[in-house]
Amino acid sequence: MAEETQKPEAAAAPAGEVVVEKPEVTEKELPPPAPEPEPEVPEKPEASVVEEKEGELEAVEVEKPKIEERESNITQSVSFKEETNIVGELPEPQKKALEELKQLIQETLNKHEFTAPPPPPPPPPPAKEEEKPVAEEKKEEEEKKKEEKKEEKEEEKPVAAETSEEPKVDTEEKAEVSEKVEIEAPAPVEVKEEEKTPPPAEAPPAETVVETEVVEKVTAVDDDGAKTVEAIEESVVAVATLPPAEKQEEVGSTSKEAEAGVEEPKEAEVPPPPPEELSIWGIPLLADERSDVMLLKFLRARDFKVKDAFNMIKNTARWRKEFGIESLLDEELGNELERVVFMHGFDKEGHPVCYNVYGEFQNKELYQNTFADEEKRSKFLRWRIQFLEKSIRKLDFSPSGICTMVQVNDLKNSPGPGKKELRQATNQALNLLQDNYPEFVAKQVFINVPWWYLAFNRMISPFLTQRTKSKFVFAGPSKSAETLFRYIAPEQVPVQYGGLSREGEQEFTVADAVTEFTIKPATKHTVELPITEKCHLVWELRVVGWDVSYGAEFVPSAEDGYTVIVSKTRKVAPADEAVISDSFKTGELGKVVLTIDNQTSKKKKFLYRYKTKPYSD
Repeated sequence: MAEETQKPEAAAAPAGEVVVEKPEVTEKELPPPAPEPEPEVPEKPEASVVEEKEGELEAVEVEKPKIEERESNITQSVSFKEETNIVGELPEPQKKALEELKQLIQETLNKHEFTAPPPPPPPPPPAKEEEKPVAEEKKEEEEKKKEEKKEEKEEEKPVAAETSEEPKVDTEEKAEVSEKVEIEAPAPVEVKEEEKTPPPAEAPPAETVVETEVVEKVTAVDDDGAKTVEAIEESVVAVATLPPAEKQEEVGSTSKEAEAGVEEPKEAEVPPPPPEELSIWGIPLLADERSDVMLLKFLRARDFKVKDAFNMIKNTARWRKEFGIESLLDEELGNELERVVFMHGFDKEGHPVCYNVYGEFQNKELYQNTFADEEKRSKFLRWRIQFLEKSIRKLDFSPSGICTMVQVNDLKNSPGPGKKELRQATNQALNLLQDNYPEFVAKQVFINVPWWYLAFNRMISPFLTQRTKSKFVFAGPSKSAETLFRYIAPEQVPVQYGGLSREGEQEFTVADAVTEFTIKPATKHTVELPITEKCHLVWELRVVGWDVSYGAEFVPSAEDGYTVIVSKTRKVAPADEAVISDSFKTGELGKVVLTIDNQTSKKKKFLYRYKTKPYSD
């Protein structure tokens, strides 16, 4: 049997290697049926964003029913690397796109179009059945017009015959008729001039227009055709003899009236209102560097297509108003789901970590209270959006800050896709999140992945973009803790997921670093904790999955000293206890030796940390 001894000075925690994943699973991050965290919006990856790494593969365990657990490697996507939010470091095309987007937003804010209601949908085209009667009506109208024209031609023939004969009319009657027409004719001429208000230079053409119109009107008279024709000729001569000075005065008066009418609205002009003020996630659209970071999220979600990003912002602003986001933040929606979705700790790069525990919905009472009817599903959706909004407002939107989060999705005991109500609520939440919360996920880690989900993932993988695939990591039940430790330090991982972070007051906090070590199969591993002064030594440790033997003893430095058994060697089963806490108080110099004996055929992840406190009687 091999035996290994490790001293704390040499027991440095191995550096967390980044999982490199081959393309498998977009920005539409389709989660398992449950309250899915912020999915990404579909987009095409940039060449400068994704850097391919070779030779690193993620081991994922596939769990099949009624068959012993066996591990298999599944291909993962190239690991995602976040882009910079510092404008000065962006490539020139991206800088240009950001400036164009800001100009569009400024113009829209000036016009107050963000809060304006959307335009009404176009009217539906008329049905084919309605088109037929319309065509028939047109034909009938055309036939009627033809008949009327024929009747008019028949009536015009006798009138022309009468006018061709030159009747003898007394000069007295001509004078009377001409006088009447002279009195009546000028009135319509003046009206025409006022309506058209031609400029003085175009006065002669106006007279000819008036003349022809008067002729057309009078020729329509049927009675005494010959008399009316002569009267028209005399009246036209009278109008034509008007002095041009009078016409200019009339035209001048009408133009002055028109100018006066134009000047009136100028006096009534109101100064334009100030630009509209609009914020998303508590950040103004155009204010400072934080606004640029926010706008870059929309641009990246739309592959830096300015118009598409601008439309996405407009739709998001409209949806937030309709959904009532600002008032939602103050609503009391209960805490029944606090064990389903919760924030806990940070990853190694400083991203806050959100855990989504789908197995909680195995509780029938919780499931019914959450998804039984439309009203309850609506309340769940509002709770999920409220939780996300509050989490986002704690992020740092400064250019060098962290404005994304890590999502950990626990699929253990997940109800699966068979639950109709859960599937409906999940799809609804997914659509809202991907349309209105772009680029908030730095990494999606799926743990305790069952075999059926891997099959489901292979089905949807072709519909996901490379950018989203690069954020996905999958791990079966036996690899879940090890996978989490690659991205999150053990002291930040909750104890139920293999870490050492526990709620309430504890001897150790997240500030106390954890040392991790892998124990090979059929190997005994020891750790020495030195005691260099009179003190009180405390430590805690755990082996992920346990099924090993543990013991501790104090070995004094003095040759004539006696070894003291601190903790008798015993077998620790997986269900016994997650974390073992122990201590030893001594005034002698020496060391405490911890022994872990792994007699299984599997390697084990061993975690421990310790510290000394002042000695007290």
